[in-house]
Amino acid sequence: MKIARFVLKIVGWSLALAAAICCVVAYWDKLTSGFRCLKDRLSEKGPCCCRPSEYDDYADWDE
Repeated sequence: MKIARFVLKIVGWSLALAAAICCVVAYWDKLTSGFRCLKDRLSEKGPCCCRPSEYDDYADWDE
């Protein structure tokens, strides 16, 4: 009985790890854009790349 519990625990942990890996793979693009945005904010390079300024479209009208 102890061996069966041990095997079931190993299978359970393996499935949980596989589910976590699948989640990371599925949302990789959102994770990288979030980390890139965080890096830009921490380095104080300006506004976040995730949210462009609403006035960028009208920058050429001032000239």
